[in-house]
Amino acid sequence: MDPADRLALSALAARYAQAVDRRDTAAVAALCTSEVVVVLPPELNRTDAPAELRGRETVARSVVGAVSHLVATRHVIGQQVVETDTTGRAHGETYCTAHHIYTRGEGHRDNRIALRYQDTFEFSGGTWLFSRRELVVDFAEDVPVTRSGR
Repeated sequence: MDPADRLALSALAARYAQAVDRRDTAAVAALCTSEVVVVLPPELNRTDAPAELRGRETVARSVVGAVSHLVATRHVIGQQVVETDTTGRAHGETYCTAHHIYTRGEGHRDNRIALRYQDTFEFSGGTWLFSRRELVVDFAEDVPVTRSGR
């Protein structure tokens, strides 16, 4: 894979994290193909089976809606391994630590989730987009945190 494509895919994952953290539904949608599929594991959808979200608007509304009740989020993107499938299509795995800050009593807690995105990318209209993201939860922890006074 061309280094410029690798850089573009890394930036795509970072922009997705930024859009979610900023609760920017339009930005999330712009990073996805029209027929994107996002697969949420049982740990994140509170059921016994994975759940699929389909279509860029549905995905964007659902993803941003899922974090909108939180005080703050921070999705920290780690390593990414990508392989070309065909011209204009690639597959990869992107690591992420997702911080979900919520209020409990007089303080705040961080529900941290170590996850991996199993990604499929498509090159469309001169840019790389997500066509599929399947989340895999490796582990989670819930810890007290101190928020800044801003």
